[in-house]
Amino acid sequence: MTEIQSDAVLESVKAKLSQAPEQVVEETIRQVKATDNCEKALKDVYFMSGLGTDERVFRLLKCEGYRPVHIHWLQPERGEAMQAYAKRLTAQIHADRPIIVGLSFGGMMAVEIAKQIETEKVILISSTKTACEVPPYFRMFRWFPIHRVFPFKSLLWVEYWIAYWFFSLSTVDERQMLKAILRDIDPHFLKWSLHQVVTWKNNVIPENLQHIHGSSDRIFLMRFLKDVIRLEKGGHLMVVNQAAEISTLLEKILMGKNLNSPVS
Repeated sequence: MTEIQSDAVLESVKAKLSQAPEQVVEETIRQVKATDNCEKALKDVYFMSGLGTDERVFRLLKCEGYRPVHIHWLQPERGEAMQAYAKRLTAQIHADRPIIVGLSFGGMMAVEIAKQIETEKVILISSTKTACEVPPYFRMFRWFPIHRVFPFKSLLWVEYWIAYWFFSLSTVDERQMLKAILRDIDPHFLKWSLHQVVTWKNNVIPENLQHIHGSSDRIFLMRFLKDVIRLEKGGHLMVVNQAAEISTLLEKILMGKNLNSPVS
């Protein structure tokens, strides 16, 4: 809440309580100011959603003492490289040493951002840290780039069922949420993002990075990953169907605990 917004709220409270006893007015104003000060004291955590999703996938996460700030995807420019796109996204980050949480493709983009600005923490969920961790079968699309011409919007009804399986979604609410997100996605952005995943060449891992990954992820398979915080039976969209467990892990990491462990 900005100072102008705070003043407006106080004036509104005073107007509504104009007939109330003075002590009631003073106590109400004190509570409003306390709430405002508490909000200002919260530390920002920047969230980046995955390819084909938006901030709705984070709605069930809880991080006590932190305020979620969602970085919004921009329209890619013609021929724009991932590094240049990441630089444009930094305009939405106002903290000196931000904490960035990236889901799936958002995690890859968080790594690219961390290579350009100083960060306090980078936390990946259902993602990959380097090109070596991207499953080999993605690479065939470098030579057969069907993702660049595939009519995504025309075949949404097929994509729903494929996505349900890849994202390990079983409940009606989870599937309805994903359907709504897929309906809203821009096909140009989706094709550009897929191409960035396929052609990513990063080999740099930020020192302050921690990586949470599900053992049952069907997109970025566990056997290609190293040094992750393993969540048993977690699928690619475990931020939705295992939100409580993810929230607990996030809180521990934000408290300064290093939970990364080698995966054999």
